[in-house]
Amino acid sequence: MEGIEVEKVSDWLAGELGLALPLSFELIAGGRSNLTYKVTAADGAEVVLRRPPTGSVLPTAHDMPREHRIISALGSTEVPVPRPLGLCLDESVNGAPFYVMEHVRGHVLRDKAAAEALLDAEARGRASRSLVEVLAKLHSLDVDQVGLGDLARRDGYLARQLERWHGQFDKSQVEGAERPAVIDEVYAALAAELPDQQGSAIVHGDYRLDNTMLSSHGEVLAVLDWEICTLGDCLADVGLLMVYWSEPGDAMNPLNLSPTLAEGFLTRAELRSAYEAATGRDLSGLGYYVAFGYWKLACILQGVLFRYLAGAAGGDRSGVETFAENVRLLGQAAASSLEGAP
Repeated sequence: MEGIEVEKVSDWLAGELGLALPLSFELIAGGRSNLTYKVTAADGAEVVLRRPPTGSVLPTAHDMPREHRIISALGSTEVPVPRPLGLCLDESVNGAPFYVMEHVRGHVLRDKAAAEALLDAEARGRASRSLVEVLAKLHSLDVDQVGLGDLARRDGYLARQLERWHGQFDKSQVEGAERPAVIDEVYAALAAELPDQQGSAIVHGDYRLDNTMLSSHGEVLAVLDWEICTLGDCLADVGLLMVYWSEPGDAMNPLNLSPTLAEGFLTRAELRSAYEAATGRDLSGLGYYVAFGYWKLACILQGVLFRYLAGAAGGDRSGVETFAENVRLLGQAAASSLEGAP
């Protein structure tokens, strides 16, 4: 099993969590960064294990203790997250730290076909509203009260994010491949037009429909993938949600098989209105955050491509041959969004 030292990890899980041996491990499809596995015990008990990608990774990325800390803190709030069960920092067990959480039963909608098969049109509308409601709850949390006040700096979020992702983009260049100039051009434009930050909140960093577990009725049962969560400008979550929320006729579809193309989901305009109503925040400058979302996604995808070509892969390898072109297209979408931003 790629990424799992089966005997050592089984012994650790049996000793720490009391899981009945033997254990079986199944890589959960869809992840392109941290690897996620469903673990099934001999008695049928199920848990989920998260670990970094195999091979070398960029500095400060894929921090398992940090991700474990975040879902531990959010467990006492109204933001639904899987319950953490254990954290292993001993790298002799599996070559890298990992953590274990409960297995939440529900649906992850990765494409239009899954959305149509698993939810009816009414439930898709409910899922849209539930997604916004949960995001509004996340952004309303008192970071000090939940114990995450020292997770990161609270001010200067966009400037820090621009430096971070541009730096990661620099470190992820593929030898012999042309560097897409649009990424550097948009970086300069975004840095020159920084909007004022509206307060400080917990920012998920990759909030989208297929990073949630849904009930058959469309309620969000758990928000997943807290890998790049931090503190800062919560409108970045809203902008990125708009990037991922594809509609029929869109020229750019970042997920290629977006679930939100199915009938019944709210439109982006309706999603935006629902968030405004739930939070009272001013979204008149959202165009900037949409541009930032496209640009950040391009930088992330470049990093995934670099890891795959360097052999530090794992997880979903589908479509890798299109990544370089998608990075360029995302950069162009960012430039177009920035041109149209108020």
